[in-house]
Amino acid sequence: MHNSTARTIHASTFGNLRIEASARGITRVVFTDDAYTTATAENSCALDHLVTAIAEIDGYLAGTRQEFTVPMDRSSISTFDRQVLETLEATTGYGDTTTYGALTRALGRGPEDARKIGGALSRNPLLILIPCHRVLGADGTLTGYAGGLPAKRSLLDLESADLVLPLAI
Repeated sequence: MHNSTARTIHASTFGNLRIEASARGITRVVFTDDAYTTATAENSCALDHLVTAIAEIDGYLAGTRQEFTVPMDRSSISTFDRQVLETLEATTGYGDTTTYGALTRALGRGPEDARKIGGALSRNPLLILIPCHRVLGADGTLTGYAGGLPAKRSLLDLESADLVLPLAI
């Protein structure tokens, strides 16, 4: 369970989310088919992070929040994956999109590393908080998202009501 000390299955408007936290911050946000559960906590600081994350994610999904302030505990993320995710966060704001190729170039890597970049994004344990849903295929299509393509499309639609993106078949 990732050394987390607080966890819940939160029923969000976009589906159930498994949210876990340590005393340092949120360690995991992933979509799940598991049923809603109340929060369990072994640490009050972790519980505070969990409560903050739920409020911020709900605000984001309601369209009233564009940034997250809840601390994230990235200690279980590899150095390479962390570099990819931090570059994504630094270069792709709310309502923006990027491509795997553009992200690869932003990291100073060649086209041969695009799959490695995609792999790092697929391992993102902090969905929604770290916006992997903003990464598109080279031709602008929706490709690959750990939360599923319908969730990716919904998150992008939420951020940009006038943007309509095709699903890759």
